[in-house]
Amino acid sequence: MEEKNMAKSHKLMINNRQSGTFTGVVDVLSFDISEILLETEMGMLHVKGRDLHVNRLNLEKGEVDIQGQIQSLDYSDVPGNVSGKKGMFGRLFS
Repeated sequence: MEEKNMAKSHKLMINNRQSGTFTGVVDVLSFDISEILLETEMGMLHVKGRDLHVNRLNLEKGEVDIQGQIQSLDYSDVPGNVSGKKGMFGRLFS
């Protein structure tokens, strides 16, 4: 089976609104203490909160762990790289 025909996989697990584990992450487009913007296999994911930190990032496996007070999660089907720009980590490591 070709890779492009395989089902996309994305999972998130939130613990007491204080930490989260995300899989199916393609790129981290931006982050600061109040917002994290992730491109996932299922669309863009905007995490809002306070004192947010990216604790673990493994883009090869598509995994991200965050910590802080998570106040909202918002999905969008809009691709993150619509203008052809690379994400923050893509720019750093290219």
